[in-house]
Amino acid sequence: MALDGIVISNIKHELNEKLIGGRLYKIAQPEADELLLTIKTQNGQYRLVISANASLPLIYLTDDNKPSPMTAPNFCMLLRKHLGNGRIIGITQPGLERILDIEIEHLNEMGDVCRKHLITEFMGKHSNIIFCDGDTILDSIKRVSSQMSSVREVLPGRKYFIPNTSDKKNPLNTNYDEFKNTALTRPVSTSKAIYSSYTGISPVAAEEICFEASINSDKPANCLEENESLHLFNIFSNIMDNIKNNIFTPNIVYIGDEPKEFSSIPLEMFDNCTKYDSVSTLLRDFYSKKDAVTRIRQKSSDLRKIVSTALERSVKKADIQEKQLKDTEKRDKYRVYGELINTYGYNIPEGSKEFKALNYYTNEEITIPLDPTLTPRENSVKYFNKYNKLKRTFEAESVQIKETRAEIAHLESVASSLDIAVSEDDLAQVKEELIESGYIHRHQTPSKKIKIVSKPLHFMSSDGFDIYVGKNNFQNDELTFKFANGSDWWFHAKNMAGSHVILKTDGKEIPDRTFEEAAALAAHFSKGHSQDKVEVDYVLKKEVKKPAGSKPGFVVYYTNYSMIASTFIGEIKQC
Repeated sequence: MALDGIVISNIKHELNEKLIGGRLYKIAQPEADELLLTIKTQNGQYRLVISANASLPLIYLTDDNKPSPMTAPNFCMLLRKHLGNGRIIGITQPGLERILDIEIEHLNEMGDVCRKHLITEFMGKHSNIIFCDGDTILDSIKRVSSQMSSVREVLPGRKYFIPNTSDKKNPLNTNYDEFKNTALTRPVSTSKAIYSSYTGISPVAAEEICFEASINSDKPANCLEENESLHLFNIFSNIMDNIKNNIFTPNIVYIGDEPKEFSSIPLEMFDNCTKYDSVSTLLRDFYSKKDAVTRIRQKSSDLRKIVSTALERSVKKADIQEKQLKDTEKRDKYRVYGELINTYGYNIPEGSKEFKALNYYTNEEITIPLDPTLTPRENSVKYFNKYNKLKRTFEAESVQIKETRAEIAHLESVASSLDIAVSEDDLAQVKEELIESGYIHRHQTPSKKIKIVSKPLHFMSSDGFDIYVGKNNFQNDELTFKFANGSDWWFHAKNMAGSHVILKTDGKEIPDRTFEEAAALAAHFSKGHSQDKVEVDYVLKKEVKKPAGSKPGFVVYYTNYSMIASTFIGEIKQC
């Protein structure tokens, strides 16, 4: 519920500033559950997107146009008939509900002035756009019959009302006694008590209220001390006063490059917030970036499945190989048995099941099991054969497990590349690497290797030094062995999959802060990005070597420095 009543109030304020007095120039319905209104005002032309999409209801001003179907839907035709060239005279929000009511004045067929209401409800799967004359529904973009909802029918001719199923209070009209008796008597977490007791407050807004009040949001609301309750209400009341006075701070919270949360109140509990002057711009950016991240993840799902399947197979293979390797640890025991039988065999009576001998390697007496049907020499040969078999197994398994571990490390690096990918070009490079490694069959043999069109990430340190981050193993090799100079610094998360990070020195002395920022980038773009801190190796690039025939991205180095680096990179400027 990021699009909560607070954000809706912010949108209402922005639309009132820009659209009041404007005339509806065009009405279009590009999607089954979406309207695009073109409004002409004295200050220019605006386009207003209103969507009742079940998974993504929203409303914002945009500069972009959308193609409309050749034949307009019935709801769109009805709006054009009644509201064409109508004038917007008011945009209101009942309480802090997730509802906007756009009141439009127009002339009917007789030339009389009439008023209609275009009401949008932003309520998840129950979102709707309802066209009303007074409190009578003329039509809606989604018709809801009694079979679909026992709470309220949304059909032409029915009365419009806001369903009250949760008994939540209006947070704009509350006092300390009501706040305490409504929210703080419940045996649930304080944040849940707030957002479940009042309309229009999302969980993230409730968490922020608790954070600003220095109260643990998980603490039961009915366990708060009197001074804590009063302080919490004061913070709550200040935020509500700001909303009533139209004081908003639209901002987006980023985790890495991905937008995670947004609100129209300051989210002080997060470090990486980007503030906006316009809530419409915020919504455009949030949903376009969210959509881009979602689209890339969807397009990478097939590659992720291939990598995860291969990785799971390789891990199981390594487990079996390690077990077989462990079984070979007793090979030297069989060799000693054979040698001792050869040495002391003349003392062994015929048909013996065991005999005791002094192990001249350890000066300890040991008991050697014997097969009574075999001669001492045959028992010795039997133990030497066991030793030689286990020795061959050890040598073969040692090579195989080394190869399997290298394969696991490579697949983990590919999985990390998929997490970093931000464009289809990035995915194309990862796919090419999987093809070259034999995990994907190439449908057609290309005349030449795929051209690298995706570029590494480029950051600028606080001290003005360029830092580059490879997004996949092709870019890692390109950065390390073609782009970097011998005097540049190379960074990589220790003993885990991750990007190669190159710090360009240009022959200058590097400050400690820049080293820390480069290490933070190496930590962030690694398998350990979800941890708070990661150990990072760094070394001059000239010390980094690539073994012949090794997989993309694989390097070795024998002398290096290490540091513990934070995975937070919010303050590092990306170019």
